[in-house]
Amino acid sequence: MHHRPSVFKACVFLFAASASLACTAQAADSKLDNVLKRGHLIVGTGSTNAPWHFQGADGKLQGFDIDIGRIVAKGLFNDPSKVEFVVQSSDARIPNLLTDKVDMSCQFITVTASRAQQVAFTLPYYREGVGLLLPTNSKYKEIEDLQAAGDGVTVAVLQNVYAEELVHQALPKAKVDQYDSVDLMYQAVNSGRADAAATDQSSVKYLMVQNPGRYRSPTYAWSPQTYACAVKRGDQDWLNFVNTALHEAMTGVEFPTYKASFKQWFGVDLPEPAIGFPVEYK
Repeated sequence: MHHRPSVFKACVFLFAASASLACTAQAADSKLDNVLKRGHLIVGTGSTNAPWHFQGADGKLQGFDIDIGRIVAKGLFNDPSKVEFVVQSSDARIPNLLTDKVDMSCQFITVTASRAQQVAFTLPYYREGVGLLLPTNSKYKEIEDLQAAGDGVTVAVLQNVYAEELVHQALPKAKVDQYDSVDLMYQAVNSGRADAAATDQSSVKYLMVQNPGRYRSPTYAWSPQTYACAVKRGDQDWLNFVNTALHEAMTGVEFPTYKASFKQWFGVDLPEPAIGFPVEYK
């Protein structure tokens, strides 16, 4: 007696075959493959925020975000120059990804759970925070000295609705003077009208690199936020690749490139990754 396959089994077989074809098609359509075929990477970034992304004297983009884009390009093509940078406003960072105008956005994007509903974030490549800029000859050395001075300390900060609250997280009794521009904030420190300026620690580090011997900064920083690149959701192959490129820049074979960039823009010598047990599991 011959038995025919049941309709149920046939449907299961067809479903499995369709799923397999769909997965194959999805893998074939990965941005990783498309970028490799195109022959260069397209990165969305900015052009007005040193030390992250800005135009140098030659008109070319430079900065830490730009170096991150070149690291990914080198991973793709063994050539860091095979990258096209698309200058975009901050409010275009996500829309340009969703419309495939760019392959990834590297523009000091702060990671938030809300944004992670719209895009996929890569591994973090920098942890930002608020730092303090002081003149080299300041009588205050570390955060404890400033805290002990109470309301005898005046801190300059860029004007915004959270300015006083932000400063008072670290210096609860300090006087807070708000300024309309970063330049005016720094001028207040230079002239002695303010004892310190509170701003992004990356900006503090960069200003110290640009003006050696003029400023210093306490080791303490606060209000952390994470910077990562962003890619379009739903393409695990592409996300995995970018993560691999960033991971090996921060911990592996491309570490010398990442270290040199960190030193150039922030004036900090990063310690070599520990050899032996992977630092990720410590």
